[in-house]
Amino acid sequence: MHPAFSVIFFTTLSGAGYGLMAWVGAIAFYHYADGSPVEPMRVLAFAMLTALILVTVGLLSSTLHLGKPLRAWRAFSQWRTSWLSREGVMAIVAYLPALGLLLGVVRKSGAAMPMLLSAAVVVCALLTVACTAMIYASLKPIPAWRHWLVVPGYLAFALLSGAALLAALPATAAVERSAMTAVVLLAPLTALLKLMYWRAIDRTPLPVTRGEAVGLPDRELSVFERPHTEENYLTREMGYALARKHARKLRGIALTLFALLPVAGMFVAGLMQVTGSPETAAVVTALSALSVLLGAVVERWLFFAQAKHLVTLYY
Repeated sequence: MHPAFSVIFFTTLSGAGYGLMAWVGAIAFYHYADGSPVEPMRVLAFAMLTALILVTVGLLSSTLHLGKPLRAWRAFSQWRTSWLSREGVMAIVAYLPALGLLLGVVRKSGAAMPMLLSAAVVVCALLTVACTAMIYASLKPIPAWRHWLVVPGYLAFALLSGAALLAALPATAAVERSAMTAVVLLAPLTALLKLMYWRAIDRTPLPVTRGEAVGLPDRELSVFERPHTEENYLTREMGYALARKHARKLRGIALTLFALLPVAGMFVAGLMQVTGSPETAAVVTALSALSVLLGAVVERWLFFAQAKHLVTLYY
């Protein structure tokens, strides 16, 4: 598939935003349940605002890939059958508890309603990411996307990038330590999921042959001439090919950026905090968060570039 940078930025930025939103909601829920309903949102208000900005920028960037962006609102009408429409609906729904938690409109009602809003933030954020992943995992003509690891991979990247951003943003020492620990735990897990996924798509052939595609099953066909002399939409969008040697290099770069460097950075930042250098630790965590986002961009580019559409069998 042809990697569209608008979609790559959309899935990377919105995934990071929803991951950060989920972490803020989880931490707020813990603090409200623990009996301190005011302090968490004062500390995490900037993190929630950052999450909302990332989500909004990501959603707006997704419209750049549309032929007629002004008609994007029509996607909301097919929520019964379309994962794209469900993603759009969930993206809008997720704003409601997030804004309620950020603005503190229910603080005077005690801790019960803020706890409910916090839980709703976590659920809505993760459901939106899952809907995004299902847009691709539901497509039967692209076997590389029709894989059970696609949805866990999207969720893992959202939580990893969200935790990395939370560690880099202003917060209490306890929240910062929790975010750094989450990065150290999630980075290897995300790398393992991607290695399993890459191994699976490398070893699994296409489910149909060229002969079956043109209506001649059980026959070996070879292409001696293209169906037409000029490119069309299918050859441009569906026929993108990436050499295996380039894929290996890009996979190594992605793993280094979103897994190895962030884990090393969190250990260095923790050491800097112990030795009394919080400013240096803040710089290291910020660079680690940037590394995770860059690694996610490379991984997402590979996700599209290595996907083979069955229609390419005709060409």
